[in-house]
Amino acid sequence: MHRARAVFVVSNKVGSSERFASWLLNKPQTAAVTVNANRLKSSTAAEPFLNGSSSAYVETMYNTWLSDPNSVHASWDAFFRNATNGAQPGAAYQSPPNLAPYSKNEVPLTSLVPASGGMPSISAGSPINEKIIDDHLAVQAIIRSYQARGHLAADVDPLGITTANLPDLGMRAPSSELIMRKYFKFDEADMDRVFKLPSTTFIGEKEKALPLREILNRLEQAYCNNIGIEFMFINSLEQCNWIRQRMEPPNVTKMSNDQKRLILARLTRSTGFENFLAKKWSSEKRFGLEGCEILIPAMKQVIDVSTRLGVESIIMGMPHRGRLNVLANVCRKPLHQLFTQFAGLEAEDDGSGDVKYHLGTYIERLNRVTNKNIRLAVCANPSHLEAVDPVVQGKTRAEQFYRGDNEGKKVMSILLHGDAAFAGQGVVFETMHLSDLPAYTTHGTIHIVANNQIGFTTDPRHSRSSAYCTDVARVVNAPIFHVNGDNPEAVMHVCNVAAEWRATFHKDVVIDIVSYRRNGHNEVDEPMFTQPLMYRTIRKTKPVLEKYADQLISEGVVTAEEVKDVKDKYEKICEDAYNQAKQETHIKYKDWLDSPWSGFFEGKDPLKMSATGVVEETLVHIGKRFSSPPPNAAEFEIHKGLLRILKSRMEMVENRTVDWALAEAMAFGSLLKEGIHVRLSGEDVERGTFSHRHHVLHHQKVDKATYCPLAHLYPDQAPYTVCNSSLSEYGVLGFEVGYSVTNPNALVLWEAQFGDFNNVAQCIIDQFISSGQAKWVRQSGLVLLQPHGMEGMGPEHSSARLERFLQMSADDPDYMPPECSDYEVRQLHDCNWIVANCSTPASYFHILRRQIALPFRKPLIIMTPKSLLRHPEARSSFDEMVDGTNFRRVITDDGPAAKDPSSVRKLSFCTGRVYYDLLKERRDRGLEKDIAICRVEQISPFPYDLIKAEVAKYPNAQLVWTQEEHKNMGSWSYIEPRFRTLLQNQKHIRAKSHSQEGSWFSQLFGRSQPARQTVETDCEKPRTISYNGRATAASPATGSKAAHNKELKNLLDEFCVL
Repeated sequence: MHRARAVFVVSNKVGSSERFASWLLNKPQTAAVTVNANRLKSSTAAEPFLNGSSSAYVETMYNTWLSDPNSVHASWDAFFRNATNGAQPGAAYQSPPNLAPYSKNEVPLTSLVPASGGMPSISAGSPINEKIIDDHLAVQAIIRSYQARGHLAADVDPLGITTANLPDLGMRAPSSELIMRKYFKFDEADMDRVFKLPSTTFIGEKEKALPLREILNRLEQAYCNNIGIEFMFINSLEQCNWIRQRMEPPNVTKMSNDQKRLILARLTRSTGFENFLAKKWSSEKRFGLEGCEILIPAMKQVIDVSTRLGVESIIMGMPHRGRLNVLANVCRKPLHQLFTQFAGLEAEDDGSGDVKYHLGTYIERLNRVTNKNIRLAVCANPSHLEAVDPVVQGKTRAEQFYRGDNEGKKVMSILLHGDAAFAGQGVVFETMHLSDLPAYTTHGTIHIVANNQIGFTTDPRHSRSSAYCTDVARVVNAPIFHVNGDNPEAVMHVCNVAAEWRATFHKDVVIDIVSYRRNGHNEVDEPMFTQPLMYRTIRKTKPVLEKYADQLISEGVVTAEEVKDVKDKYEKICEDAYNQAKQETHIKYKDWLDSPWSGFFEGKDPLKMSATGVVEETLVHIGKRFSSPPPNAAEFEIHKGLLRILKSRMEMVENRTVDWALAEAMAFGSLLKEGIHVRLSGEDVERGTFSHRHHVLHHQKVDKATYCPLAHLYPDQAPYTVCNSSLSEYGVLGFEVGYSVTNPNALVLWEAQFGDFNNVAQCIIDQFISSGQAKWVRQSGLVLLQPHGMEGMGPEHSSARLERFLQMSADDPDYMPPECSDYEVRQLHDCNWIVANCSTPASYFHILRRQIALPFRKPLIIMTPKSLLRHPEARSSFDEMVDGTNFRRVITDDGPAAKDPSSVRKLSFCTGRVYYDLLKERRDRGLEKDIAICRVEQISPFPYDLIKAEVAKYPNAQLVWTQEEHKNMGSWSYIEPRFRTLLQNQKHIRAKSHSQEGSWFSQLFGRSQPARQTVETDCEKPRTISYNGRATAASPATGSKAAHNKELKNLLDEFCVL
């Protein structure tokens, strides 16, 4: 308004004494008002035209007009008429109407005033002061205020305690007068004045103008009733108007009687289920839904609308609260299977299982409302709230990918949240930020918050700094609908809009069902200890079912008898299922599988593994394609440094050798040829953290022009996806877990930028990857690539924490499996995951291909190298990869020591890159005949059979485990008890070195003097293995290069002691 006034004052010809609004309204009707212009327009001074050269022409025109007014131009006609009627000099001229379109920031003045409602007409020329303009602008500001801040005054709290945490306004919701009309003063006399409605509101439906009283009433109904909407931060006018169209028209939430009866029936089932469980198992923890029973009808409404709009599969993730109710009434899991979970029965299948409120399921059923089939999956999850969010998104993305659903029209995800977790857990933010990334988007997720207005025992004032628990969604422009959980019809309307939003824009949306928790955190918890006032109010609050039933009875939609009949029927269903459950003698974990692999296990020998070698022709073809620029694209300009890399790769192919990057490409490419989809994800994986991979070539002069060689190997190959992720470990690794469990015929890999960073995703590793199969019968072939190696790069760029993965390995250190022909595959079948630290590109090639060759799926943890990526000795020949070769769990010494094993004085076992340090030191000191080096490529499951053979091969050798990690880290704590178990069954005469008789300090830290004693031990005494490596430490590595070199020298000196 200030800017408009400035324009008017500057352009006013009649002087500043005249009111600027009156001057405007005295202008002709077609005048344009400049609202915000960069340049000011002013009229030129009038010039006299009755001079000698023009007077004759004017007189001629006047005489012609007198004879026939129609014979002259309309402007002359108007001029002569005004002059004849006594117009003042200079006032007779009237400009013709302007038919040209208005320029930017200009509107006709008449558009501000409706031509009705008792307002004076501008065209009548009557003088009107600026109040009319001020009032119209004020009304538009009021409308915008309701749209932007109406949610702050909305009645969304069924307890009437609080809506938003607003420190400046107090915890209670401020009145709409305070928020929306603070700066706008209207008298009662103004309330019946008619105002034109702007194009940014739809409260008038077809009406273009409304009295102020009606405008305010409709805005109150739309924005300050039981629905509060946050959407004005969205930077799309189309999307904002879409929401306004569905929320502002009068009676927009009105439901038909049939719809109301359906809501009542669903609400009855939701409430009845919780009541039945409370009656039968009153002291059991079940994390019921009491206080937010409307969640079940809400979810079913979202599913109904989404199914009608074409969705065929929905993947859901949720916390423990209300989970059993969702499984029963949304997924329609057989009730007797749910009730057996309370019976404490033993399981008839393998696994450790999980508590009933963590279990998932998969159901395919008919949606009775839309008469269409729908697949529903609820992902199993741990107590770590929100950890399942990225897993659901990954599973959804994978299902969309395999269906070819590139727009998310057939598959979608629904995520349920608690209010405290949604605001407090960082993985929510990480997952949200995947929502629009090309390789991670699921094309819109519907988030439903069961807002209890409390987190365990913590008040919202102490659990978040934001106004709402949902404020995290604002960062991705997701509209947020806060709705009173005790108004079922408002909840259903919001669910309709949310489902339609997702189908229209394929973007996230949040439904915040503000409710309460009738019990404590669980059914045996006492909430009055910490929230006495809240729970005093809750105890006085009628359940929503009673409120809604009374409402429908008063409206004549149903009778009291019908309400009772619906309750009784559902209770009988529960009783029948309860009696059936009592007949069960065992529970079945497989009944709770959330990701079934149809046909994968059928007809397979569970202990037969396919070969992993590849014919040489395939290796050469992949190698040459991977080493070449885009074919037939001479104009694709590649960086000169990359041209050198491609040239060196081609030379390796011609020499029948591979380095690490080439071996990886050949593993991927050969799987792609076999129809196996490969997906590599993580931070900077396209190039590789260490600039070794280069799977995506970039045009140096054209933006977004890229070429991926592995995606163009064969015309009928499987798709290859390599994608840089956001700077997230927790969220992205969870995403890839979900992706990997969807289809077993895919190789899904996640690479950490440095292995040290996997601890940011420790929750996913602990809760989903290491224990997922045991808890939920859910297999995954996910591969974790963890750059690892003590190379003087400091504490955070050295260790992938190998010891943690080994500690979580489930094989028994005191049990040595009996040897058999299928020893390797049996071990893999029984383990929870595989941990490896490969030392050659060929090993890496085979172990990746083995993931698909296995008749089952296990996670694979690989400690990948850094310096070995370019180490001249870390090369493999095609002979180690061709058809007939396989992964070597243990690589034995093939040098001079192996030719005379009885003379070997030390047998050093190691794993990973430290082998090359030991190899060089042994060579430099001329100890090839005295020291044998054995590489353990697969650490877990422990290769007892091969280690046993190697120990027996060197009967007189001192056994040593050499590692580069500190003693309390790395593999030592894992391998030592397993070596002890193995050696207890082997008793040999052995050479005894002085290092085994040293002080307790030298024995503890592996230090000794280079002297040897030729003493033989009792033949009945078993051999032992000693430690050689860095001493114990709190930090994974030193930050001092000098200290690092000193530690390495000590390690190598000790290695050479005989």
